[in-house]
Amino acid sequence: MAELKLSVSEMKELLDKMSALGLQKITVAQGDFTFKAEAPQPAQTLCYATDAPVQAVTAQEAHPVAGKPEKPEGNVMKSPIVGTFYSRPAPDKEPFVSVGSKVKKGDVLFIIESMKLMNEITSEFDGEVAEILTEDGQGVEYGQPVMVIR
Repeated sequence: MAELKLSVSEMKELLDKMSALGLQKITVAQGDFTFKAEAPQPAQTLCYATDAPVQAVTAQEAHPVAGKPEKPEGNVMKSPIVGTFYSRPAPDKEPFVSVGSKVKKGDVLFIIESMKLMNEITSEFDGEVAEILTEDGQGVEYGQPVMVIR
């Protein structure tokens, strides 16, 4: 068996770049080690359909609400990619987590849809979900705080 020449974080970075670029397949070879990844086929991809109109947010609306701290207390889960936030695996399913849910490192917290790919985002922390900072179906930016875990 070939020796692993890429760290897990390097593999994750490759998968994130693959998703951001809209690539369907990626292969990385180092000596006799080969790392291959392939996006799910369209029949396997989850889809959300909505008739809700898209709303523009003005700069004034984008500022934090008065009385809420600007920097949430606790461990902040940020969006690793640009896309659309979904709290549940499908519109008719229960959310992965809600405020008060106990989570462990590696538990699926939410989905970010990017380039028609559904990316399950897992917890980096053990704890309890204290806040969900984004709404279902809302667009998120790279590095945007999405959830607080204490």
